[in-house]
Amino acid sequence: MFRTALKRFQNKWKSYRHRFVPWLVLNLGKNERTLRQVTERSKDKLVSDEEVSQSLLKLFRVLLRTDITQHGEALGLNHETHYARQARNKEEKYGGRPVGGLDAMLQSMGFCLERRPSTLPFAGTGVFVTRGFVPKGTTVAMYPGTVYQVYEPIFFQSIRNPFVFRCIDGVLIDGNDKGISKIVYKSCSGRDRLGPFMLSDTSWLTTDPHNQLAVGQYVNNCSNDRSANVCYQEYDVPSAFPLELRRYLPNVNYSHDTQRPVRCVVLVSLRDIRAGEELFSNYYTIVH
Repeated sequence: MFRTALKRFQNKWKSYRHRFVPWLVLNLGKNERTLRQVTERSKDKLVSDEEVSQSLLKLFRVLLRTDITQHGEALGLNHETHYARQARNKEEKYGGRPVGGLDAMLQSMGFCLERRPSTLPFAGTGVFVTRGFVPKGTTVAMYPGTVYQVYEPIFFQSIRNPFVFRCIDGVLIDGNDKGISKIVYKSCSGRDRLGPFMLSDTSWLTTDPHNQLAVGQYVNNCSNDRSANVCYQEYDVPSAFPLELRRYLPNVNYSHDTQRPVRCVVLVSLRDIRAGEELFSNYYTIVH
């Protein structure tokens, strides 16, 4: 019985460690390819915030048009909003057919992502480019979850949770789509809305996220024999980000009165990535 329990623990740990921050910190120095050094938070960016915004807007506009066509009245969405018209104009190039999910991603981003068993031994689930092509410097995925400032409580949510991401400034993002983390996120998302407008997306908590970029928490970290092809980049949602498109953001602040923009973390491609490849990330560290 003891040997069986030990074996289960070892197998669980082998999968857990690829997202367990203390283990990663202790092992980063063993392989320079797992580490990207930055001197400060503003230097972690491979692409500008404006480029990230434009990438997100391309996808979100297509999703909005589809939602308006299929569920507009129920969602309180207006067919004649500025971004709905933009989405419709682009959609006409594709035969006027509203699309969603992976089709929307392929149409607007040029590639599709899916969760599948990782090629990394004992790493559990991974994220793969299944269709299309990802050029270098592209926003490939988003790390979803509840955003905790450095002074906010996350102890109980963090227990046995390998999906807590730590930003350079100490802000934490809990990307777990199960258990208490799921309950907290849904509660915060339901709390934050402006009239008919939702300000965040909860579909990433399911197996079929509406915003297909929101799978970044399942991207495994690179290893000695699997070099990184994406890296993390912090992105604070600008105040000018369209209200009607915020419903597709997979992040929400833990506290309603947080006096700062919603923090998102995106994954940006370090090189061209082709269909069939799994995404592997590296961690950054501050150097002085």
